[in-house]
Amino acid sequence: MTCLWFPHQAEEAATFYTALFKNSKITDILRNTGDVPDSPEGVVVAVGFSLEGEQFMTLNGRTESGFNPAISFIVNCRTDGEITALWDKLSAGGQVLMPLDKYPFSDKYGWVQDKYGLSWQLMLSEAEPQQKIMPSLMFTGKAAGKAEEAINFYSAQFEEARVVSIFRYGADRQPDREGTVMFADFILAGQWFAAMDSAHEHKAAFNDSISFVVNCDTQEEVDAYWKKLTEGGQEVACGWLTDRFGISWQITPRMLFKMLQSKDKEKAKRTMQAMMKMIKLDIAQLEQA
Repeated sequence: MTCLWFPHQAEEAATFYTALFKNSKITDILRNTGDVPDSPEGVVVAVGFSLEGEQFMTLNGRTESGFNPAISFIVNCRTDGEITALWDKLSAGGQVLMPLDKYPFSDKYGWVQDKYGLSWQLMLSEAEPQQKIMPSLMFTGKAAGKAEEAINFYSAQFEEARVVSIFRYGADRQPDREGTVMFADFILAGQWFAAMDSAHEHKAAFNDSISFVVNCDTQEEVDAYWKKLTEGGQEVACGWLTDRFGISWQITPRMLFKMLQSKDKEKAKRTMQAMMKMIKLDIAQLEQA
């Protein structure tokens, strides 16, 4: 599941995105029980929603990072009307990074940051896509040239994982180094991702404004993913970590969201208090709380 961290617009953004895409809906709303710092009791903390069958979550809170094009979302569109309608709505109040136009790799494509700063790559696709919306990772700056290493690293950590395709830069694509990744798609736990290297100057780098949530059923799963993904990376807090490439992950017990949504406010409050003290999450301690 993809998690998007907003300063204060989590519910507004989730409503905006679910109105854009078909087969989309808000599934959960989590409110503060009184233990989230810098947030009044009762305000929205997190919103769970689906877009075209893909699971997302928005968080409300202070983050100094902000969205940037290092992580964007490719949307595979089937018709000219669909891509144009999405482009008009996503570009309103936003910023065009690559105009909606014909390119060598697509008859119609555009890259845009929406009014919240989130980046989208809209592409006209003739074939039925395996996944309508796909996270895309751009390895740039200090991470440039590491896309293939990252793909192989992630593929070794997850079940139902494989590299689908890799297209490489030739010798004529300077400053990108020959043989590095121009475009690749791969699957982790059944979910499709894309990746690319870019040695061009970008004011973009991976940060915690976008993270990927790994829902675990057991403590053994939590421990295993935590150990693998912190290798060469960094532990953060509350189940968050940063891997060796700078990408943020949340290793989370699957039942946590329901525990925090308990109708018994005291139970939810105790669970939140326990979670806020943890780095790696401990299911037994959460259940005890």
